[in-house]
Amino acid sequence: MARGTSSGSSETGIILIGLFKLLKAATLLIAGIGLLKLLHRDVATVVSAWVEHLRLDPDNYYIHRALSRIFRITPKQLKELSAGTFIYAGLYLTEGCGLLARKHWAEYLTTISTALFLPIEAYELYRRLTWMRVVLLLVNIGIVWYLGARIKRRR
Repeated sequence: MARGTSSGSSETGIILIGLFKLLKAATLLIAGIGLLKLLHRDVATVVSAWVEHLRLDPDNYYIHRALSRIFRITPKQLKELSAGTFIYAGLYLTEGCGLLARKHWAEYLTTISTALFLPIEAYELYRRLTWMRVVLLLVNIGIVWYLGARIKRRR
């Protein structure tokens, strides 16, 4: 199907998915930079300052649990987390830019990479049910379905 013959709603879907992927890329880039900034600092001090600044209760069960995990992170783990974060950001950036440029390869890449993560997302949802995980899983299932149907229709 040529670019000019696509329906407006079809293009809107691609644009929305591309923007969603770019939003994910930006979020991961910010997280990766934040992790790198923590690399040569005392993580406990920085996180404690943020907890105080945000007026969070450090004795809250969830906050306390998160803090105990954060305080155990080693510099090597911070490097690995930031590297992984940048790799995923690069993937999402590639998908988003490719989709916004209406490249067919980007539809295939996005369909495959999103579908590969669905079992992991389902497992995480099974481990701990949250509304955010449900919404993200449903959005990603919708993306795979939409792009798969679009690819099939074009064939």
